[in-house]
Amino acid sequence: MTQSLLHQILDYANRADPYPIYEELRKTPVHHEEDGPYVVSTYYEIRSLLHDPRISSDARNVASTSRDPLAESTEGEGALPPSFLRLDPPEHDRLRRMTNRPFGPPHSPHRVDSMRGELHGIVSGLIDGIGDPGRIDLVDQFSYPFPVTVICRLLGVPREDEARFHTWADTIAASLDPDPDGDPTERGRTSHDARMQLGMYLAGLIEERRKKPGNDMLSELATATGEDGSMTTMELLSTAALLLIAGHETTVNLVTNGMLTLLRNPGVLERLRADPRLAVPIVEELLRFEPPVQLVPHRTALADIEVRGVTIPKGASLWLVLASGNRDPQRFEDPDRFDPDRGDIQHLGLGSGIHSCFGAPLARLEAQFALSELARRLENPRLVEDPPPYRQNAVLRGPRHLPISCDGIRP
Repeated sequence: MTQSLLHQILDYANRADPYPIYEELRKTPVHHEEDGPYVVSTYYEIRSLLHDPRISSDARNVASTSRDPLAESTEGEGALPPSFLRLDPPEHDRLRRMTNRPFGPPHSPHRVDSMRGELHGIVSGLIDGIGDPGRIDLVDQFSYPFPVTVICRLLGVPREDEARFHTWADTIAASLDPDPDGDPTERGRTSHDARMQLGMYLAGLIEERRKKPGNDMLSELATATGEDGSMTTMELLSTAALLLIAGHETTVNLVTNGMLTLLRNPGVLERLRADPRLAVPIVEELLRFEPPVQLVPHRTALADIEVRGVTIPKGASLWLVLASGNRDPQRFEDPDRFDPDRGDIQHLGLGSGIHSCFGAPLARLEAQFALSELARRLENPRLVEDPPPYRQNAVLRGPRHLPISCDGIRP
């Protein structure tokens, strides 16, 4: 029996190349199967809904009759209250404003830019530590440890505690992927334990920063007062967990998908090696061509909404398939071609609207540094396995391992 399109999206067998499924989806821009979510797959409709105040991110607005097979797969926050990612205005706006004060303009315009030297040092250290150039797993040896180290430095986690933070991040990240062969009870216990340990550690760190603030983001969040008031400890914990999990997972996939794409396009890789400034348009085209977040679930209609002649009823669940919108031929010419020379790359890879990716400036900079340095330092890199093994996750899509080899590593 032929699988429904919904099941094809979720099927691990299609993870290496979901784009033919998205092409089929776009034939019916608003796709709905009995008792399932409404799946929107075309660029202009997705962008419009991302800006529509009638679309909610708060799970409390989902009708009891609406079923979403991804409802539990990307929660990642355990017993903590919802982060601002899962809230609507005005609660969303208050928490996002407070989180942004120590992170970006107008209050902290140099926070991300001032990390350039640190990012370069982390990238260089990881490449120096690769070891045998003939056997490299780019995910385990580079893409995974890179962003979690950056988050540690951003939050102000002491260097001696970074290894513990890495362990918790890896465990929590693993729990986000479906595992049909695993023991769900044991898996749940391991994930819960990691979240509890992370939460207790962060609670202790928050108390330390309240007493003795440093020049880091957690200190500023813990001590801030202003027109929005102060964050409670639980709100701080939710926000820190969001920065860790969302910031880590997306960057892992962006860097790994990026290197995979460059190895499949050796001409672009050579250009990047010769001119690191090309990293800027390369990363933007990657966010269109192979976005780390494939689709946005957990959206709900607050009223009946008509999209392309289809009425999405109040309380219904929505999936917005960003990766499909990014390959929509009605918006992008020759969309299945990787082309960093495109003059117009207004992609959906970082979302849009009030929930657009909070960490976008940092994610862009991390990917630019990572890819330009990998291009410069790896001699004659090549894929060992293509396609590589992918993660089970249909939302956060990327290789679980990326085996490559090269002839040497330049200083």
